Amino acid sequence: MKIKQTLDKIPGGIMLIPLLLGATLNTFAPGTAEYYGGFTKGIITGTVPILAVWFFCIGASINLRATGTVLRKSGVLVITKIAVAWLVALLAAQLIPEHGIEAGLLAGLSTLALVSAMDMTNGGLYASLMNQYGTKEESGAFVLMSLESGPLMTMVILGSAGLASFEPHHFIGAVLPFLIGFTLGNLDHDLRSFFSKATPVLIPFFGFALGNTINLSVIVDTGLLGILLGVAVIVITGIPLIIADRVIGGGNGTAGLAASSTAGAAVANPVIIAQMNPAFAKIAPAATALVATCVIVTSILVPILTALYAKRMGNPMSALHGATAGKEKMAPEMH
Repeated sequence: MKIKQTLDKIPGGIMLIPLLLGATLNTFAPGTAEYYGGFTKGIITGTVPILAVWFFCIGASINLRATGTVLRKSGVLVITKIAVAWLVALLAAQLIPEHGIEAGLLAGLSTLALVSAMDMTNGGLYASLMNQYGTKEESGAFVLMSLESGPLMTMVILGSAGLASFEPHHFIGAVLPFLIGFTLGNLDHDLRSFFSKATPVLIPFFGFALGNTINLSVIVDTGLLGILLGVAVIVITGIPLIIADRVIGGGNGTAGLAASSTAGAAVANPVIIAQMNPAFAKIAPAATALVATCVIVTSILVPILTALYAKRMGNPMSALHGATAGKEKMAPEMH
């Protein structure tokens, strides 16, 4: 059977198919992990440890000379994403009632839902797409995306009462595996070669575990609005991210489009913010459902659109593989 070849033919398939399998399992048999326990539970629920090892390996694969590129790329994407969410919040505050829209096709839509869906990138999805369609430096550009994690940026953008605080040790915890891998990889090029080989191997495992945090039924609960919001997230954040990546980041826009997703962790933001600021309590449930749908929609569409865009613009990884294959083909002729 040619399973791997089939997955490679599907845009983002090595990540997307395991993700869909995980979401299906979580939807129709949500108690599987607890029932079997042990290593089976670890694979199903191991998003964080799998991602930690993945970050370590990506860090080990990056050369010290590429640090400037990584920081520039990551900084451009993070600042652009947050700036777009900020502008959307300013506009939405003028058009949407304080407690959200309560009737009609847009019932449930609120500024909280919009900002929560747009201000946090799915870093794992981005890194996996860049591992397949970008460069090593672009894969490592997720490192500053941990700044978006949690409710802090959402609360700042919403102009809440300042109840959230950013703990420095949380940021250190997010980047420490990457930094350790980065250090080891640059101290010993053999270690860099060794660990970098594991990066693509971890992608389907992370995809499956991430899928097990998603319930497909949320699409039914939020209906057409949730799907439209997911598409809007890609369009509204994706276009500025593509432009910023091309103009400032030095890329061809692929990294920008890959960063136009909604992070799975963003689903928790409305509830957390409502606990800190009771003014959001009434709209938090609908916002949570809408953000969850955005996670599913963007997790499906962003890999497909990124693959199509990378193919149109010229996939750096494909070019690299082609050059390598060419050298290997020429080698026998030189002897």
